Amino acid sequence: MIIVTGATGQLGGQIVERLLARMPAERVGVSVRDAQKAQALADRGVRVRRGSFGEAGGLVDAFEGASQVLIVSVDAMGEEAVRQHRAAIDGAVAAGARRILYTSHMGADAASHFQACRDHAATEQALSDSGVPYTSLRNGFYASSAVQFLGHGMDSGQVVLPADGPVSWTAHADLAEAAAVILADEGRFEGPTPPLAAAQSLTFADLADLATAVTGRTITRTAAPDARFRDELVGNGVPADAADQLLGIFAAARAGEFSAVDPTLAALIGREPTGFAEVLRKHLAADGAH
Repeated sequence: MIIVTGATGQLGGQIVERLLARMPAERVGVSVRDAQKAQALADRGVRVRRGSFGEAGGLVDAFEGASQVLIVSVDAMGEEAVRQHRAAIDGAVAAGARRILYTSHMGADAASHFQACRDHAATEQALSDSGVPYTSLRNGFYASSAVQFLGHGMDSGQVVLPADGPVSWTAHADLAEAAAVILADEGRFEGPTPPLAAAQSLTFADLADLATAVTGRTITRTAAPDARFRDELVGNGVPADAADQLLGIFAAARAGEFSAVDPTLAALIGREPTGFAEVLRKHLAADGAH
């Protein structure tokens, strides 16, 4: 049985759907914090068990009978994120899983400018130390994050952000498809995968040009000094540590940490990865439907 954590989240939910397109429901299980939110999966024959990374003891039951466990990384950053990931790894080991998979990041590195990527590197080390075969999915930077960064700039016509560098913005749907392909072909990758990233890397100036083409409205990109951007965030109620973490993304982008392009994702999903313009069109269509 393949167990997927975080199956009621955006990435985990899409991975489960793509697994169900490939195999019978009885071969798929999910570990979720709130079993009621996964009732629709249970109704389709998926095994649903409650499991929280904050309660390590319960994970052995949630992962029972797993041949593979896919750990979807948590939203937290810093020591708390790594602690939760280690608890999930320990639970998978105790449950006897043959392989542990983890949704990492293309920029995973202990020396990264971005805290989340340092956390991913620490988690990958814990996977390596676990003694169980593992696959670390080095996912490209979520394209949905770029859409959020564009934010009100889409309306005002001015995207004001710190100086950046090229980023391989990658669609959740493509990453979910790749994860399902890898889970269905156990052992396809040992250790970290190549970057599972888009076919091109783009700066926010590029994204502003694409947004102009998609919306028909002129959208320009202006670079804001890091300190001013941080002060504005804090002034709008963003906690100082969260503001620093956001700035870390731009520092990492300037250092080229997210710029890699690689053919692996296209090979896995059997087509070119979704371009940012298409991601933006889908977002605008969904936004307009609400």
